[in-house]
Amino acid sequence: MNSLIQLRHTLHQHPEIAGEESQTAQRILDFFKPLNPDETIEGLGGTGLAFIFKGKNPGKRLLFRCELDALPIEEKGNPSYQSTVSGKAHLCGHDGHMAIICGLGEKLAQERPESGEVVLLFQPAEETGEGAQAILNDSRFEEIRPDYAFALHNLPGFPLHQVVLRKGTFAAGSTGMRLHFTGKTSHSAHPDAGINPAQALAQLMQQLPQLPKEIPGFSLLTLIHAELGSLAFGTSAGKGSLGMTLRAFDQEDLDLLIEKAQALAKKIATEERLKLEVEFVEKFAVSHNDQELYEVVKVAAGQLGLNVVEKAEPFNWSEDFGLFSQHCPSFLFGLGSGENCPQLHEPTYDFPDELIETGVGVFEKILEISSPENQIQSKY
Repeated sequence: MNSLIQLRHTLHQHPEIAGEESQTAQRILDFFKPLNPDETIEGLGGTGLAFIFKGKNPGKRLLFRCELDALPIEEKGNPSYQSTVSGKAHLCGHDGHMAIICGLGEKLAQERPESGEVVLLFQPAEETGEGAQAILNDSRFEEIRPDYAFALHNLPGFPLHQVVLRKGTFAAGSTGMRLHFTGKTSHSAHPDAGINPAQALAQLMQQLPQLPKEIPGFSLLTLIHAELGSLAFGTSAGKGSLGMTLRAFDQEDLDLLIEKAQALAKKIATEERLKLEVEFVEKFAVSHNDQELYEVVKVAAGQLGLNVVEKAEPFNWSEDFGLFSQHCPSFLFGLGSGENCPQLHEPTYDFPDELIETGVGVFEKILEISSPENQIQSKY
């Protein structure tokens, strides 16, 4: 386990943000070379990696996924292995998640599965919501298309080592949306000669956050950025933009919220004689947990003597593992990283090394329970 901790510390010292994870991928590749996986796929969906361990007999293909990318945030904590890259740091725990999957790789190198295949996927660009889609769009995804997919995320605020489960939605789907308005600039002494987006922005800033009241289930629209013209006091603005994040626990509710936001923006743009362009960024699907896989993970945690808690409501944040749940039965669960652990994305956050062994143990037990001779397998 010390080698895995050292690996995490090295990854922590050399963070790379979404789309730039080439050195991180190389470190993972170097770690796996002596483990002799049956197949290795490089450059998957960009910088992604997949390591395939084949069983002795035909069977199901199980995929275990982690994330390669760090965050564009300056680290303010002071571990001995602090980030050496200014303005970038592993403040979400992806370094720890990678160490866990590497630990599972060590176990598989010692003993292949009895049947089927195990795919260990190191996915790029989770933080921007682009990585999972890039993996799925890669033609080589067919070589690793799973029957079942698993992932975990560490969760500050929950007791250390506690396993956090939910059936159905585990984490919200979300998307970033930007509305770009184009009117006509004019002299600020003659604003009537131009078309200023100010009134459109003002109306939308009041009305857009109210749209979730029209959605059946939980949804939320958060305004995050507004821009109007420039600081030129002699000029009435001719351009403006509004940025927001939309999220919901149900994919249909999210789609409905997006539809309503676009319709409102189009209506007001028309009334104000403005040209409207809509841009979507950082799209995350709802993370939906398969009910039968819930039983697998629950039993796995129980056999390890771990405390298990059923979360009453889904998490408001998003995780792009949700996209896998649209392609196969999938399960995302949480591992408590301590009630006093700084929250994810906070500058002082650091992944607890003690969780590495726990994460490896849960994934290893999931493999054991999913073997053909186990009763739970017969449910699928």
